[in-house]
Amino acid sequence: MRDSSPKEVYDDPVQEARRYVQNAKDILNEKARLDLETQLYQDRKYVRMAGNTLWNGVLLIINAVFLVKKTPKSRPHFDTYRKAIATRDQKLLSLFISAYGTMHIYMGYDGELSKEVCFGAVRMANDIINRCAAMLPS
Repeated sequence: MRDSSPKEVYDDPVQEARRYVQNAKDILNEKARLDLETQLYQDRKYVRMAGNTLWNGVLLIINAVFLVKKTPKSRPHFDTYRKAIATRDQKLLSLFISAYGTMHIYMGYDGELSKEVCFGAVRMANDIINRCAAMLPS
């Protein structure tokens, strides 16, 4: 019988984070229904889903680079990530803070319908992944 439990450690965290970004793009393109006239998505549920998917991909790559550990009783707090990133890369820290607001809050909680906000979040996720990929040992 195969072990069907989810994997916590990924062979290639960069590839896995990129898969999250692609999944978010697919959700936006296939389910959120963009109104071409207003450039607004029509289904807030799927915008939220895409935002949370992007944010999870960002956390995955940040965890791989900075080895942020969760405690037995709770997951790492935003400040734990922020402090870990601040010690190495201020530009990445700025991207991370902006990603939190855009992906997690505006998209994930608020369901921001603007195409520009959603596409900006996808670009930001890719920027974070690219910056983190350069930090990983070869």
